[in-house]
Amino acid sequence: MKTSKRILTIIFLAAFSLTNANAQQASLDTLLSHIRELSSSKYEGRLSGTDAYLLAADYVAEALERYGVQPYKGEWAQYFETECNKIENCTFNSYVNASDTRQVYVLGRDFCCSGMTGRGYADASVVFCGYGIDNGAFNEYADVDAKGKIVVVLSGVPSFLPSAVTNKYVQLRDKARVARAHGACALVVINMSPTCSPYEVQGAVYSGELPHLATFPVIQPTRDCGDRLLQNEAMTLEEAVRKMDDTHQPQSFHLRKKFEIEVNAKYHPAMLAANVIGIYPGSDPKMVNEYVVVGASLDHVGMQGTTCLFPGADDNASGVAALLETARLLQYSDDQPSRSIIFVLFAAGEQQHLGSQIFVSNFTPLKRIEAFINVASVGCGDSILVMGNKRYPQLWGAAKRVDTLYCTNDVAIGVKTMPKGDAVAFDYVGIPSVNITGYKGGRHNHVPSDIVENIDRRFVVKATQLLFETVLDLSFGEYQGRSNASKRVKFE
Repeated sequence: MKTSKRILTIIFLAAFSLTNANAQQASLDTLLSHIRELSSSKYEGRLSGTDAYLLAADYVAEALERYGVQPYKGEWAQYFETECNKIENCTFNSYVNASDTRQVYVLGRDFCCSGMTGRGYADASVVFCGYGIDNGAFNEYADVDAKGKIVVVLSGVPSFLPSAVTNKYVQLRDKARVARAHGACALVVINMSPTCSPYEVQGAVYSGELPHLATFPVIQPTRDCGDRLLQNEAMTLEEAVRKMDDTHQPQSFHLRKKFEIEVNAKYHPAMLAANVIGIYPGSDPKMVNEYVVVGASLDHVGMQGTTCLFPGADDNASGVAALLETARLLQYSDDQPSRSIIFVLFAAGEQQHLGSQIFVSNFTPLKRIEAFINVASVGCGDSILVMGNKRYPQLWGAAKRVDTLYCTNDVAIGVKTMPKGDAVAFDYVGIPSVNITGYKGGRHNHVPSDIVENIDRRFVVKATQLLFETVLDLSFGEYQGRSNASKRVKFE
């Protein structure tokens, strides 16, 4: 069996060939080199639809080619269109009287823009409208006049209302449409996310369904900045939240302060993005047309102005680096894969994982894909989470067995999960799919501090080694966990 051969090979290499043994171990230097490059300002946060993203796509294609991977069907790029909003600048100030010195807030420190903000200028009075909900008995606009004003709301939705109500107000575009319908000229959404520091901005691309509100500015201050915005007003931020939770009633009010907001954003409804697809051909003629697919999102949430860069080192330059290192390690493996390995770097992962949907919709031999492994955010953690065991226990078991035999036994157990992220498109058509990601570690959540210096050096090596060993093991043919895949599916 291949597994036995691998054990003997490892023993032999450890005893007689240290150089080759090291070549089959994930290299921290190589991983950090890729992460450092992809998270640099050169790529401007890798926003899908921008020239900077396509430059990053060129970088990973060149790396794959160096590692012996071939372009799939002669082409590296799988092009498709996606909406793209390039935020070139934004200013945000507050004041009480026109003669007063204005409080200036800094883009990238105190606030950032919604990924799909509109452009425009607003200098107006302000109203606080809770979560921005207008629904029957819970109408946060009922006792205030929002016409011609800037509306301040909280991100998210209240837990005391049913999801049938709140589902319509989750996304920033949802909140913006309601505010504009009440005559507002701009929207300020205080970031209340429990997964993000109150002192750090949190970027995003997806803001909800179309249509785009082209001339309606939407900005998102940190919670700390939100506290300052509501100081010396009818209620502090903490008081307003607590009173809503206690009374289950709207707590809207007019502010003494006025806000001045100017956003310069260039929106394009259809810009080119590209998945990068390569193939490492299998060595067995009987299995060369069977595939193990390895994927990672290449894109991130971009850059706003000149002061707000979202580097995306952990999310997901770390996953891309692990994928590239897996390709490099295949070159040095004494056991070459029997099945072919498809490497895919997805675009528009931050836009409802559009790139993975495009790939699945256009990869004709879907029934020949034996497994899909997605790798994301492996730059930190205290154990490795292989997500998907609830749906695909056999595939999860293969990764766990590999971890036990060849790695450091770091796969988290006792957590039943479904495939997430880019793996959902594969799961949708019945392809066994898992995600490899960090577990219980710090999550950077689209923040400026997601930089290469914050990558956990030991953990990223462990996760990469698991990815490589699992991919190689799945390629040999012993794994036969393929479900019945649906015919080619078009995602709407």
